Amino acid sequence: MIQFFPQPSGLTVREIVGLTGAVPRGGARFDGVIIGIAALERARPSDLTFIDNEKNLDRLATTAAGICLTSERLAARAPAGLAVLITAEPFRDFVTVARRLYPDSLRPHSLFETGGIAEGAIVHPTAEIEDGATIDPGAVIGPRAGIGQGTVIGATAVIGPDVQIGRDCSIGPGASVVHALIGDGVILHAGCRIGQEGFRYHPDAKGHIKVPQVRRVIVQDNVEIGANTTIDRGGRDDTVIGEGTKIDNLVQIGHNCMIGRHCMIATGCGLSGGVMLGDRVTLAGQVGVAEHVRIGEGALVGAKCRVVADIPAGETWSGARDG
Repeated sequence: MIQFFPQPSGLTVREIVGLTGAVPRGGARFDGVIIGIAALERARPSDLTFIDNEKNLDRLATTAAGICLTSERLAARAPAGLAVLITAEPFRDFVTVARRLYPDSLRPHSLFETGGIAEGAIVHPTAEIEDGATIDPGAVIGPRAGIGQGTVIGATAVIGPDVQIGRDCSIGPGASVVHALIGDGVILHAGCRIGQEGFRYHPDAKGHIKVPQVRRVIVQDNVEIGANTTIDRGGRDDTVIGEGTKIDNLVQIGHNCMIGRHCMIATGCGLSGGVMLGDRVTLAGQVGVAEHVRIGEGALVGAKCRVVADIPAGETWSGARDG
């Protein structure tokens, strides 16, 4: 079977206990080695798995996993021969171990497996590329653009004039970034469109008059933006994506939006111009937000909601929010 990530060197039960703080059920061996992760029904003796609800108890009874992370309540239902690690948050600890085993899965890397500026990349002579950056074949780096150390620019990505991209970023294949400032540790997946002009026209008897969009997109540190998501630059004010925010695939964020820190925006959401989200707001899939709406800190908006009036901080809404 083809594996797209390097085979992990493995972790012992003792190392997993040290990472997670989980408590071994009596009789669990500390010298076993885990080199992979898998679902209960597909796990092999070299794999780690987890269970955190009763719906999968039938699979727990027959799993061949080497180790299973689970709660104290469910541990009593595990087969006697299964090595069990007891924890209050099985999935969180499963993720902790998976991240240690597969660090290369956490951000896109060069698809050409190259370093430096690959043959076939087009880099303007006035661009500033720090040592340790990677530019894949077919990428275009415009005049006066800056690319930080450890950043990967994917094949055929386009970085426009004067764009600044920080360190340890990943810009996916086919993405375009114009009129934008990008912080450190940012991930833009394949096909992202960042900084194109916003959709703003003034109606007139002779037709629609385009309104100039002359501001920027500012993406702060450790933001992740999914494939084919589009973020328009501002007209009078910058469009800002706050630190640590995670945006799914196929999201549209309009001009002048202000997105707070550590927000979660799921696939299919559409934010009209001038929307403001406080910190740690969650928008579930296909939420539509009308222009200039404000959603307060910590609010949660359910899937497919239509939001045309402000939502106070900390509230949870589903259905339509019409005021």
